Amino acid sequence: MQIQWYPGHMHKASKEIKHALPDIDLLIEILDARIPYSSQNPMLASLRGDKPTIRVLSKTDLADPELTKTWQAYLEREQAVKTLAVTTQQPDKIKQIIDLCAKMLPEKTAANKVIRTMIVGIPNVGKSTIINVLAGRTIAKTGNEPAVTKQQQKINLGNNIVLSDTPGVLWPNVENRHSGYRLAVTGAIKDTAFQHDDIALYALGYLGKAYPDRLVQRYRLESLPEESLALLKAIGAKRGCLRSGGIVELDKAAKLLMNELRAGTLGQITLETPEMIEAEMLELAAIREQKAARQAARRRGAPSFSPTDIESPKK
Repeated sequence: MQIQWYPGHMHKASKEIKHALPDIDLLIEILDARIPYSSQNPMLASLRGDKPTIRVLSKTDLADPELTKTWQAYLEREQAVKTLAVTTQQPDKIKQIIDLCAKMLPEKTAANKVIRTMIVGIPNVGKSTIINVLAGRTIAKTGNEPAVTKQQQKINLGNNIVLSDTPGVLWPNVENRHSGYRLAVTGAIKDTAFQHDDIALYALGYLGKAYPDRLVQRYRLESLPEESLALLKAIGAKRGCLRSGGIVELDKAAKLLMNELRAGTLGQITLETPEMIEAEMLELAAIREQKAARQAARRRGAPSFSPTDIESPKK
């Protein structure tokens, strides 16, 4: 799935982040604990270098607890990265971010110097709520719709820590198609940017393997269909998503599934694992190589063939 939803203010914010990063001492990146890899902005990965970074896994009340621990260990293998798993219902734990900033820059703390931090994250990841907790007052607007914050602002958190807030930023092209689907499933992208049944079918393809018992229990299924479309129809039939003739309305069934998945009604679910991501990166590397080979062939003026272009010899 290719992400097409990239409002103009996101492009502007991306440019401002690039411009400001050299003057920032420490990054605070808010990730969705359900999709810790897919919710990372690759732009930051390429720009931060070895800058100290706190990766805050938000919405852990919706994520699989064991996989959250696995992801924390995996992310902390990267140099100068620490993680913190929080929910917006745990203000005391969120405030640990301030102490962690000081611990990660001991020289500045000892010298009583200002620590300049920047908080970043994709839309609808809980960033604004975390900012309000850190500041101890309502500064950032919150909401369930992505892209609520539209401009940057600086906030004094006390303890010589200044926080630069940024709008939730996606990126123009999500290369890994799986990440595109997961961003849509978790609500990081406005629902008008995709087909609900397409996203629901992708989600069911994963849930049917990773959390089959949750689906059987929630939708009172006698058995779990192996094929995602049959499973969506079974869910729709059980929940009355029908039109005349007993035909399942796929869009209605898909919206119901997405709403319940996002709300945590299906239980604590994580949609990706480190092992899955490493396999997908190998797939993506192969796609990049094929794309580079086609571009090189075009530059040389050589024809680019696919197996279907070659006709069988006539007899």
